Amino acid sequence: MSVRIEKQGKVWTVIHSRPQARNAMDPESAEALLEAFVAFDRDPGAAVAVLWGEGGAFCAGWDLKYGAALVDDPAPLQEIAYPLDERVRANGQLPRGPLGPTRLELDKPVIAAVAGPAVAGGFELALWCDLRVMEESAYFGVYCRRWGVPLIDGGTVRLPRLVGTGRALEIILTGRKVPAEEALRIGCCEHVVPEGRSREFAEAMAYEIARFPQACARADRRSVYMQQGLSVREAMRREWYNGIPAFVAEGAEGAKRFASGKGRHGDFRDI
Repeated sequence: MSVRIEKQGKVWTVIHSRPQARNAMDPESAEALLEAFVAFDRDPGAAVAVLWGEGGAFCAGWDLKYGAALVDDPAPLQEIAYPLDERVRANGQLPRGPLGPTRLELDKPVIAAVAGPAVAGGFELALWCDLRVMEESAYFGVYCRRWGVPLIDGGTVRLPRLVGTGRALEIILTGRKVPAEEALRIGCCEHVVPEGRSREFAEAMAYEIARFPQACARADRRSVYMQQGLSVREAMRREWYNGIPAFVAEGAEGAKRFASGKGRHGDFRDI
């Protein structure tokens, strides 16, 4: 099995393991990753997931050996449902991207723990995650530029939203390597850590997020994504109506705990 899940409390670590192919994504792995993240999102006991590639590579992209087999018969590409396609809603089929979960819109955060290459489709997979932790020698890049393979799994959508249009176009059109230090500087990742520490660091961050009241955390995360493309006025209106149910569910009780003395003098160990 190329995908497995390790669970520790509210944190799930989803592990992709095809080290012989530098974790390039074949259809079986993509389907397994999709199922893993659907299960994570539906499990009421799960709060935060970490995505990690075993064997020193996050993901070398879509498996081009499989892609080469589509030269004579591209029909399997039609089986990858687009998320807004009416057929998906009609038959309950999950929206799977070429890299697996990249068309899912989860209600819980996912942190990418990146070692080695996250290139081409692997870059798109990392961009799908909410946060990215990179090891010092890790790197991004649109390496599929060399082979005439376009970005079709969110890369041209998510990268400009993170780093801006001009910088995204430069990275996309040149296909060059983007080292971890540069990725941090331009806002394409959130942390750079020593070699071999990406999973450990990402899991520690996941545990920290998971200990907070989750209805509130998820509401704020949802609002960040909902406001994209909206006017300030409309975005703030949606923020209000999105946040009020979370306050009713958790915030009022949290305010009561604070009023009783919790969290005073910066002590948040027992919240």
